[in-house]
Amino acid sequence: MIEVKQEALLSGHQNPVYAVEVSQKPGIIFTGGNDKGVVEWSLKNMAFIKVLMPVKSSVYSLHAPECAPVLAVGERSGLISLFNFVEQRITAEISHHKIPIFDLKSVNRKTELLAASEDGTVSVIDLTSHKLLYNFQVSQATVRTIAINRNESVVAFGCKDNIIRLYNLDDYSLITELTEHMLPVTSLEFSPDGKYLLSGGRDAKLNIWNTSDYSLKDTIVAHMFAIYDIKFHPTQPYFATSSRDKSIKIWDAESFKLKKVISREKGMVAHSHSVNKICWDASTEFLISVSDDTNVMIWKVDTSIG
Repeated sequence: MIEVKQEALLSGHQNPVYAVEVSQKPGIIFTGGNDKGVVEWSLKNMAFIKVLMPVKSSVYSLHAPECAPVLAVGERSGLISLFNFVEQRITAEISHHKIPIFDLKSVNRKTELLAASEDGTVSVIDLTSHKLLYNFQVSQATVRTIAINRNESVVAFGCKDNIIRLYNLDDYSLITELTEHMLPVTSLEFSPDGKYLLSGGRDAKLNIWNTSDYSLKDTIVAHMFAIYDIKFHPTQPYFATSSRDKSIKIWDAESFKLKKVISREKGMVAHSHSVNKICWDASTEFLISVSDDTNVMIWKVDTSIG
């Protein structure tokens, strides 16, 4: 079995933490939630660095694009802020949306930022000029999550109406709709090899889709409650899922078999509340998780014996 050890527990948030993102600079992560600021942490020292920037409402999403030296911050108010690392200040605020921004992703080949909102639309923002290029209706309900495939040709949107909608990233035309989830879609991720799209929902199911024809390969009842995030390991054939059921699970990305459960029920010093987001840091290969319990946890995942 895979071995998992908690490397650090980073405390400092006073309220639930909803978002975590790895910086473009190795060994740095950012977190945000129901506090008054976005926090910067060091993975080298396992310590608080500073409050990067203040916010006026809860932070629901964070994204550090490869194509621009910024951190994009999506708030409950609908505001999207761009913090510029070179200038060390907020250089743009986009207030097109008036209700929450649940996810942010970038199309690096086009230098564009995509923002998914509770209003059912997705905004396309130019990361150079900071201008709103395009806004289109994806659903009549919330667009909760975004996933972009490795070659940046397809984007998937997971929606509150239980549907996954896939669009062409060249012209943002609709490709198809996937309708197997019985409850809202809460997480999406393409596999690094491009063969699969993984989706998680409030139905606690992990669906595995073939990207060749978007047929359903398999359905796994992966958790007890909603699956809030899915992230692939940066180098090894594994991925992690996190859930409202307070657990993180490590899966084999080839057989889709469960390899490890990180939870208090397994006798580990793990999260006591919903695990809202996870990410892998490529420089250390640590898994990072954030939770309603206000804690940021850093995990060392040893796959050499898996």
